[in-house]
Amino acid sequence: MLKISLSPRQEDRTIALAGLCGGLLLTSFGAYDRTAAPAWVTLLPLAGMAGLELLRRTRTIWAVSLGGLFFAANLVAGSNLATVVMYTDLLYAGVLYGSRRMSTILHVTGGASTLALSTVALTYGTVGRALLVAGFAALVFVVPVFTADLLREHRERADTERLRAEQTALLAELDRREAVVEERARMARELHDVVANHLSAIAIHATGAQSLARRQQRGADDPLLAAMAVIRENSVQGLAEMRRMIGLLRARDETSYEAPNLDALDTLLAQVGAAGTAAGLVFEAAEDGERGGLSVPVELAAYRIVQESLTNALKYAAPGTVRLGLTYCPERVEIAVDSPYRTSGGASLPGARYGLVGMGERAGLLGGSFEAGPDGERWRVRAVLPRESETVQEANVTRTREGS
Repeated sequence: MLKISLSPRQEDRTIALAGLCGGLLLTSFGAYDRTAAPAWVTLLPLAGMAGLELLRRTRTIWAVSLGGLFFAANLVAGSNLATVVMYTDLLYAGVLYGSRRMSTILHVTGGASTLALSTVALTYGTVGRALLVAGFAALVFVVPVFTADLLREHRERADTERLRAEQTALLAELDRREAVVEERARMARELHDVVANHLSAIAIHATGAQSLARRQQRGADDPLLAAMAVIRENSVQGLAEMRRMIGLLRARDETSYEAPNLDALDTLLAQVGAAGTAAGLVFEAAEDGERGGLSVPVELAAYRIVQESLTNALKYAAPGTVRLGLTYCPERVEIAVDSPYRTSGGASLPGARYGLVGMGERAGLLGGSFEAGPDGERWRVRAVLPRESETVQEANVTRTREGS
């Protein structure tokens, strides 16, 4: 179905042109109230009324006032139906686009005009003629004003309801944000009071164990001292990262959190290498391709997957070589971690397999893939991440469409 959309100015011009053409057509066929005046005289009120239609929205007072004069001239010169219809439209527009005071005035003057004309007709004519005049006057002066007033009330009521709905939505959004802030603050308190305190205790006890070992005059190459150093270093680093996470949860602006990236892989490999020496583990890493620029979510997910994979190797792998491979392709990043598979299952630690679930969720949220499991005598972890997350891709597509 074809729908033509006109601007307010175009709509006013269309109404004026239609009224003028309709009046000319009626005049050409003689379809008007003929008087002794020439036919062209009836065109003057018609042209004036058509010109006022251009001011029906912007100059409502002038349009209605001058329209009344042209309406009276039309009745004297020879009534043209098109002129009468355009005058009713001016009354309609005066109420719809004018002030409340003007609406009241038109209601009063319309009713008074109808009453006055019907009274005059009754005085100098019959009851039937008076009723006919009253009906015609009501159609001209009362019905347009009453109809426009009803429409205006409906529009104002709709605007009020829309504003109320927007305010309700805004309040709901504020409540939601406040609830999120409160929940994040609660999580920050829990992390600070439970996890951070435990990490602090581990670091303190590791430091104390190192001091005790030195007082016992143990050698620098003593495995106990090396183990205590690894425990202390990892607990201190974990505590620092926990504090950054607590700061993120407490902050309203998440940009204040500095997320780890792949530049920190050397430090991570050094830490796990030192920790895995006592367990007979050797860590090797290789990168293939150009890293280039990665989006922050992808780089963070890649770092966390590598970190969790190497940590799992420390916990569960048999003595041997753990190999980390990073392949940077034009459209994706491939992560591969292979470690010796320990077939004899030890005691299950609290939270076991949660790390695998978390790695799978990180890859899935970015539109990538993840798989982990035994392959012969090796435990293999494979993850594929797109260079840009789906959210970033959708935003780029949107910007491209808007630019075009």
